[in-house]
Amino acid sequence: MEFRSLGRTGLKVSEVCLGTMTFGNQADEREAFVIMDSAAEAGVNFIDSADVYPIGGSLETVGRTEEIVGRWLKGKRDRFVVATKCTGAMGPGPNDRGSSRKHVLEAVDASLKRLQTDYIDLYQMHQVDETTPLEETARTLDDLVRAGKVRYVGVSNYPAWRIALMLGIADRQGWERLASDQPRYNILFREIEHEIVPLCQHEGLGILAYNPLAGGFLTGRYRKGQEPEQGTRFTLDRVGRFYQERYWQDAQFDAVEELHRFFGERGRSLAQVALAWVLGRPGITSAILGASRAEQLRETLPAVDLQLADEELAFCDQIWYRIPRSSNPAVATR
Repeated sequence: MEFRSLGRTGLKVSEVCLGTMTFGNQADEREAFVIMDSAAEAGVNFIDSADVYPIGGSLETVGRTEEIVGRWLKGKRDRFVVATKCTGAMGPGPNDRGSSRKHVLEAVDASLKRLQTDYIDLYQMHQVDETTPLEETARTLDDLVRAGKVRYVGVSNYPAWRIALMLGIADRQGWERLASDQPRYNILFREIEHEIVPLCQHEGLGILAYNPLAGGFLTGRYRKGQEPEQGTRFTLDRVGRFYQERYWQDAQFDAVEELHRFFGERGRSLAQVALAWVLGRPGITSAILGASRAEQLRETLPAVDLQLADEELAFCDQIWYRIPRSSNPAVATR
C-alpha cells in the first residue's frame, strides 16, 4: 500500500481510502468491523464517512455509520486518518442541513460525539449549498481548524468554479485553505479531467476519487436487460434512482461488456483494473473503495500492485470517447 501526501499538506494517506457508506444498512455492524479489520490489515490508514450515512437510509438512520466507525476506532484512533462530511439533512428543520455557520458548528460537534474522538482529520462539505454565502462557510471551516476540532478541510461534489472561489476567499482573508476535493471519477465518468483535475493540480489540492468501481457497475456483475439486484445501491431508497441515472444505461452496459471481454482475455479482474486505472491517473491522491462484504474488499485491493500497459490504457480511453455525453450527469451525492 502506497502512502501519498494529501495535496500540498504534510498529511500522509493510503492510496486506497475505505468508504463506509454501507455501514449500518447494507452491512451490519459485525460485517462493518470485519471490513475495517480487512482494510487495516492491508495497510489502509484512511477512512471516509459522512454524517448522513448509511446510504439509502432515512432521518431515523442518519449518523449510524459514524457511530459504527467510532466504536471500531476505540483504542486505535491515532493510527488512522478519519474524514467525514456534512451538509446533508440531519433533521426535518430548515437549519438541519446546509453549510451555514449554525448547521456546520452543530454538525461537527455531533460527528465528534458519534466518532468518539476529539478531532476530525479531514472535514468536508458534502455538497453545494446555494443558499449560504461561500464566505460564511469558509470562515466557519477556518474557525473549526483554529479551535482544534478539525485538522484539514475539503469539499465534495463542488464544481471547479466554486472550488476556485473558496480558495480565493481563503487566500484573501488568510483563512484555512482547502486541502482536498472529493469528486466522482471512474473509467465511465471522466468529466473532472476538464477543469477539476487541472485546478487541483495547480492549486495543490488532493483528489479523493469516489465511485472508482461505478457503484459496483465496473465489477461486471450486471448485464443488460436484467433488473437491478435488490440490496445494491441501484435499488436503495432515495439513491437507487440516481445510481440508475448514472450507470444503468445501454451505452454503459455495452462499455462494461467490452471492458470485461478485453481484460478477461488478459486474465485481469475488471474490478481490479477499474481501481488501478483510477490510482494511476494524474492528480489522484486516493480512491475511495467501499464494500458491503469483506470479501469484496479483499478481491479488489490487489489492484494497488497492478500496472496497466499502454494498450490497456488506450482501450479504456476509447471506451470513454464512445460513451454519449449526457445533459443530466446525475451528480447527486452518494
